Amino acid sequence: MGNLQKPLENANQNMLKTVAPANQIHEGKAEILTVLKDEQVEKFSVEILKLNLNAVHDGKGIIIKITDPRLLEQTGGIIQGMSGSPIIQDDKLVGAITHVFVNDPTRGYGVPVEWMLREAEILPMEKNYKIAS
Repeated sequence: MGNLQKPLENANQNMLKTVAPANQIHEGKAEILTVLKDEQVEKFSVEILKLNLNAVHDGKGIIIKITDPRLLEQTGGIIQGMSGSPIIQDDKLVGAITHVFVNDPTRGYGVPVEWMLREAEILPMEKNYKIAS
């Protein structure tokens, strides 16, 4: 688990400060943070359907489904511009949206935040680029 060492510029005071390692992500309820209009960040409910922690190279380690009725009504699911939207589970940042299923916009992929931190060399790279358990 990681923690911010200093405040981020322009950060909301209620912003999450804890990230979860990939091995703490689980199937079940989660949320995303995204902007639909007027630069207002909003929370929407999603479900983590499946994890594939061996998919490091394609960035598709998390499969999510949009479950929030308001988001589904307004957008029909994941739309252009939502890539990078944080995925929150158990009050921890677990990942970010990367792709939408072309044939089902209510589902999409996410990348675990641990992978992003390793790629950015904020966390040490595991031997053979495998995520630690």
